[in-house]
Amino acid sequence: MAVIEVERLHKRYGRFTAVDEVSFEVGEGEVFGILGPNGAGKTTTVECLSGLRAPDGGRISVLGLDPVRQREDLRQVLGVQLQQAGLPDRLKVREALELYASFYRRPADPVELMHRLGLAEKAGERYKRLSGGQQQRLAIALALIGNPEVVILDELTTGLDPHARRTVWELVEQVRASGVTVLLVTHFMEEAERLCDRVALIDRGRVVAVDTPAGLAARAGQQQRMRFRPSGPLDEELLRALPEVAGLVWHGPVVEITGTGNLVQVVTAQLARRQIIAADLRVDQASLDDAFVALTGGRE
Repeated sequence: MAVIEVERLHKRYGRFTAVDEVSFEVGEGEVFGILGPNGAGKTTTVECLSGLRAPDGGRISVLGLDPVRQREDLRQVLGVQLQQAGLPDRLKVREALELYASFYRRPADPVELMHRLGLAEKAGERYKRLSGGQQQRLAIALALIGNPEVVILDELTTGLDPHARRTVWELVEQVRASGVTVLLVTHFMEEAERLCDRVALIDRGRVVAVDTPAGLAARAGQQQRMRFRPSGPLDEELLRALPEVAGLVWHGPVVEITGTGNLVQVVTAQLARRQIIAADLRVDQASLDDAFVALTGGRE
C-alpha cells in the first residue's frame, strides 16, 4: 500500500524550475531514497511533501492527507529532519525533546527516546557542545518524538566522518525495523545502496529512473570484472565457453575475466569443480555511481 503518492509535482522559483513533473510512490514500511546531486530538486520535493512549500502543480498525498490543505493533521503523523535544521546553541538535549514533544497529541517519551538513540548521557548537554554525529542523533530523535508513521530524513549524514555516518545508518535501520516508513534524501550513493529498498534518481528536477539500487546499477550496462590468482593450472577454454564470460586476459599470474549476469558465481563454481581456488579475488561491479553517470549522460 502506498503511503506517499506524488504525481507530476511541479515547483518554480521565478523563471527557475526546481521540480519538473516528478512522480513516485512510497510503499508502507519502505526506506525509499531520493538520490541526486546537490541542486537536483531533492530538498524542494520533500519540502512540498511536508507542507513547508506549496507546489505550483501536481498532486501529493501523504497517508491520505494533502500537505497544504491538511497540514496540521499531517504534522501529527509525519516526522521531518530537514537539511541544516539547527537548534539554538544553548538549548539542552532534554529541553529540545521536551519542547518538540509539546507539539504533538501523543508524543513519545523523551527519556525512552534518548536511551533508544544513545543520547541519555547527553541529556543535559547544550546543542553547541554536541559532536556532529550526536547532533544528527538528536535530529532523528526530534523527527521521531511525535510517534510518526512516516519520517523524512534530508541529507542526514552530510559532514559526518565515516564512523559517525555508519552509526547514523544503523539508527535509520532501527527506525525502519520499528515499522516507520522512511523517505531518505541523499547525494551519497553508498548511503542509498546500504539503506534503501528503492530509489528515485533525480537530475535537474526530473525523475530519471525509479528502481532498487541493484536494478539501477544493472541499468548502467557496464560489465562485471573479476581478478584472481588461480591456485592451479587453468583451462581458459572452459571459462571462455561460459555464456556469462565476455573476455579473459592474463596480467602475469593474475587472470582478469569480464562478463555479465551471475559471472562471479558461475566462474567460481567452474573453478571449484576442478578444485581450483580463486586466490586474492577482487570483484568490480556496476554501482549507483555508474548508474547515475549512465542514466544522466554524465552531465555536470
